[in-house]
Amino acid sequence: MTVMDIKVSSLAERPDRLPAVLGMTDTWPEFVTHDLVGNAHYGRIPTELPEYTLFAEDADGRVVAHAYSVPFALGLDGRRTLPARGWDQVLVWAFADLRHGTRPDTVSAIAVTIAPHAQGRGLSSVMLSAMRDNARARGFREVVAPVRPNAKHREPHTPLAEYAHRVRPDGLPEDPWLRVHARAGATIDSIAPASMTVTGSLEEWRRWTGLPFDTAGDVEVPGALVPVRCEPEHGYAVYTEPNVWMRHPL
Repeated sequence: MTVMDIKVSSLAERPDRLPAVLGMTDTWPEFVTHDLVGNAHYGRIPTELPEYTLFAEDADGRVVAHAYSVPFALGLDGRRTLPARGWDQVLVWAFADLRHGTRPDTVSAIAVTIAPHAQGRGLSSVMLSAMRDNARARGFREVVAPVRPNAKHREPHTPLAEYAHRVRPDGLPEDPWLRVHARAGATIDSIAPASMTVTGSLEEWRRWTGLPFDTAGDVEVPGALVPVRCEPEHGYAVYTEPNVWMRHPL
């Protein structure tokens, strides 16, 4: 499979492909799928905002990637700036605006997901470009993205503000996923220190990670961008994930 074999469509154009999009295998760490805001809103995007749900098919018609985004009104009083609560907050804003009929002025990326067997072939940049093109075609002038740097998990104790601004000799970000965004024309706006929050009992964390979660303090979890805070005395642990807000002018 090459990028030339790929056909990108929206679910608004191809509603028959909804089961295939939802059934595509992904590689997200188990614990990130237990963010309560995400559980409440993420699954609504394909059915309530199908025109913002893009997917890629290979030459055999298999879904190999999808990209979710949401329109929202950043210019409303009380908003104006990209939120510290990042991914969670923009989902809440988007579906509140949809419910109230508020006219959106910005599109936020929510996720770009590549099937395991199709990774490493440039599909992430194809889907990001398609997301930008889709927003532009709908009259928007900007896409924003609460980016989850995909190599940050290797350095869970490094502050994200430091990590995000590391650049290579060519001036592009050191992190691969931040670099894809930068190559597409995005710049860093700010850090969202509490973009996603996952709370769970110690038993749930043991089930999600296979780790003992029996010692108070910070626990390094594979795939986590920062350590998880474990509180055995209270029987729970909390993961607060930071993301990097990037802005894509169109």
